[in-house]
Amino acid sequence: MNNLSQENAPIYEALKRYKLARIVPFDVPGHKQGKGNPELTEFLGEKCLSVDVNSMKPLDNLCHPVSVIKEAEQLAAEAFGAEHVFFMVNGTTSAVQGMILSVCKAGDKIIMPRNVHRSAINSLIICGAVPVYVNPDVDKTLGIALGMSVSDVKKAIMDNPDAKAVFVNNPTYYGICSDLRAIVKLAHENGMLVLVDEAHGTHFYFGENLPVSAMAAGADMSAVSMHKTGGSLTQSSFILLGKGVSEGHVRSVINLTQTTSGSYLLLSSLDISRRNLALRGKEIFKKVIELAEYARAEISQIGGYYAYSKDLINGDSVYDFDQTKLSIFTRDIGLAGIEVYDILRDNYEIQIEFGDIGNILAIVSVGDNQLVIERLVCALSEIKRLHSKDKTKMFDHEYINPIVKVSPQKAFYGDKKTVDINESIGYISGEFVMCYPPGIPIIAPGELVTEEILDYIAYSKERGCFLTGTEDMNIEKINVLEDR
Repeated sequence: MNNLSQENAPIYEALKRYKLARIVPFDVPGHKQGKGNPELTEFLGEKCLSVDVNSMKPLDNLCHPVSVIKEAEQLAAEAFGAEHVFFMVNGTTSAVQGMILSVCKAGDKIIMPRNVHRSAINSLIICGAVPVYVNPDVDKTLGIALGMSVSDVKKAIMDNPDAKAVFVNNPTYYGICSDLRAIVKLAHENGMLVLVDEAHGTHFYFGENLPVSAMAAGADMSAVSMHKTGGSLTQSSFILLGKGVSEGHVRSVINLTQTTSGSYLLLSSLDISRRNLALRGKEIFKKVIELAEYARAEISQIGGYYAYSKDLINGDSVYDFDQTKLSIFTRDIGLAGIEVYDILRDNYEIQIEFGDIGNILAIVSVGDNQLVIERLVCALSEIKRLHSKDKTKMFDHEYINPIVKVSPQKAFYGDKKTVDINESIGYISGEFVMCYPPGIPIIAPGELVTEEILDYIAYSKERGCFLTGTEDMNIEKINVLEDR
C-alpha cells in the first residue's frame, strides 16, 4: 500500500489535493463546485460542494479502482480484518443485494431467517433464488423475533443440502445476536457460504467486550452500514469479503446495480470514518457502552419500561447481545412503541430510530453525552406519567410466521389483480407490506394473506405505524396472484 497506514485516508487526501489545484471544471456535476447553485452552496457550504466531483484519473474510479480508492479499500480491509472491502454508495440495501446476487442464481436455495430486511427478499426477486426460511424464536414477553437457533439452522441444512448459502442477521435491530461461529462452522462443513447482514454491527470490529464480528467468526461476506454506527454519511456502506471469495466476481456483480457516478462525499466519509475507528474505536465504543448502560439503569428506575440487554441471553437464539442498542419495551405502560416514538418527536423534540408494536430503539453513539441521555430519560418518565393507559387488548407480538406458497420472484412478476386488503384472506400476496422503519416485511410476495396478518396491519395503522410496500399509497388495496 505504498507505506500507507491507518492514519491515512487516501480518498480524502486526494480530494484535498484536487481542491488545492484549483481545477477549472468542464465536467459534471453541473453546479460547477457550487457556483451554479448558490442556494445549495449556502445550505451545504462551499467546502462540501467544491469536492462534490466526478471520477477522474487523480481521484480514481469506483467501478474499477486502481489508485486512491483501491488504497482506501485495502486500508479498510486491514481495519476490519477482511480479505477485501468494497465501498458502497447505494446504501446497505445495495450491499445486501451484492452479496446475494454474487452467490445465488435462479432456482438456487438460500437459507435465511424470515425477519430479514426487505433488501434481502428484493434480492431474491431480482435473481430468482428461493428462500428456505428459518423461523426465529419469539420472546413471549417482548413479542420480538430473536436470532436463529443453531438446531433450526442445522435442520434447514440437512433438509436442503443443495442450498448455496446461509444468510444471518447479526445483530438484529434490537441488538440480538445468533451463535455466528457455530452457524459458520455448520454451513462450511456442508459446503455452504455464510452471508451476514451486519448493518447495525460496524462497532463489533472496533469495540471491546462486544459480540463477535462476521469476519472474526469466519463468515464469507458481510454487509456493514458504516453510516449507522461508524460515523460516515447516510447511504455509505461496506461489503467485507472473507477468505476464498472471488473479489473480481463480486465486483462485477456490484457493478450491475451500483451507480457509475460514485459520490465522493460518501466515499471520503467512509475513508475518514474508517480512519477514525481504526485509531480511536476502542475509546469511542467504550464510551458508547457506558452511556447505553447508564440509560438502561435510569430507565429501569422509572418503572413500567423494560430496557433489556444481556439478561435476554439464552445461549442459543439469543447467544449474545449488543450493549450499545438501547431497546426498550413499552407495552406495560399501555403504549405501543410507535406511540412513544411519535410522542417523543412531537412533544419533546427527540427523534429515536424507530418504534414498533411494543418496543422502541434509541441509537446511542459517540455523538451523545450524559445530558442528552438524561433528556431522553426525563421524557420517558413524563410520557409514562401523562400518557399511560390500560394495556389489555394490545397486540402482543411483532413476528408472524409466514406461509410461503411461491417464490418471491414468481409472485412479484406473476399475473396479479388488485383487491381490497380486507378481502384478501386466502390470496397469495404479490407485493410487500411493512412498517418502515425497520423495513422487515409483515408479508412478502409469495406469502399467503391470513386473518392474523390483516389484524396486524390494521393494528399498525391504528397505532400510527408508517406502512409501505404496496402500490396503493394508502395501504387499502393489495396486489395478489390471480390464482389462489
